[in-house]
Amino acid sequence: MRLLTIATSLAALIAASPLAAQTLNVASAGDQNMVDYVKDYLAPMFEKAHPGVKVVAVGTGPGDSGSQKIYEKLNAQKGASATDFDVVVIHQKAAGQMVKEGLLDKYTGNVDTAKLATGDAAKNALGTDVSGYVIPMFQSQTALAYNADMVKTPPATFAELADWAKKNPKQFGYNGIKGGMSGVAFVAGWVYAFGGDADKLMKGPYDAATKANWDKAFADLKAFNANATITPGNAGTLDMLNRGEIAIGPVWVDMFYSWKADGKLPPNMKLKLVSPGMPGQPMYYSIPEKSAQKKLAEAFIALATSPQVQADGIVKKFNWYPGIDAKNLEGKLDKADWDKLFTDVTPAELASNGKPFPIAPYFNDILEGYEKKVAN
Repeated sequence: MRLLTIATSLAALIAASPLAAQTLNVASAGDQNMVDYVKDYLAPMFEKAHPGVKVVAVGTGPGDSGSQKIYEKLNAQKGASATDFDVVVIHQKAAGQMVKEGLLDKYTGNVDTAKLATGDAAKNALGTDVSGYVIPMFQSQTALAYNADMVKTPPATFAELADWAKKNPKQFGYNGIKGGMSGVAFVAGWVYAFGGDADKLMKGPYDAATKANWDKAFADLKAFNANATITPGNAGTLDMLNRGEIAIGPVWVDMFYSWKADGKLPPNMKLKLVSPGMPGQPMYYSIPEKSAQKKLAEAFIALATSPQVQADGIVKKFNWYPGIDAKNLEGKLDKADWDKLFTDVTPAELASNGKPFPIAPYFNDILEGYEKKVAN
């Protein structure tokens, strides 16, 4: 009996000891700031609420290549009993591929905050239905930045912008399709506005014949470019705005506000998200199908996508738009932070004019068409 008691006590001791502590492994594609966000901000908060749990954050690198590394890891461990990662932070392209190949868990029905993300980005990743597999971490959005001293009434639509550029030669600047994604986003937005069925470009299905309908849109863009200034990149557009060399240009919203916060842009710079819209892209929280810690992973994502964490962590720290619908952050931000992010582009405008990039084959067709019919 005494031996049994000792054995039982030892088992209990082991269960309560650090040896039994649970580890939640979070892998993030993206820049180092994404890893630091998990390691320095989310992890301490989650560990405090879950004694005995250790969150380990690793980065796989920026851009789609970082998500590709996560994909390769999960694919290589498809036959294993458990994957190395419990939560992954990935781009749209990789998310679609992982869903198609059965590498992700359909988990969002177990996370209440999923109901707070109702935008297209929570359902569609470049043409793939990802409903149930992802919750956006944040929404990175492009918009037109403009100098309010030089532009008293900013264009509200692409058609108005075309008229404005004709009347104000070289005062609109963008970086084409080779100098950064804000230029690519502008071109995609132009095709959405003038190329026909924009919804089909964003959701599919793909029809190779569709691009034949874009000839006039590209011809008009070539004429538009004759009155535009081609800038050297995303930062180059902001630099030229800052120096007053151009008055309007497409930018990433988070970069715009970071530059303003650092004093690299004057206060008279504002944003306009023109109709019918410009593309942005989210990063997603997902759980691998073979995660050994699914319940903990769900709890971690629930915390990370809660309105208060989205307000404090995503909006205040990074100047990103939240992954959940912005209306859920009302009352979570002080007036200054709310005004900073939502005065120029309101939550309603973000919901209606914040668009995804086109699905991959249309995306490639647009870039090819630009090279052949606009850049030459």
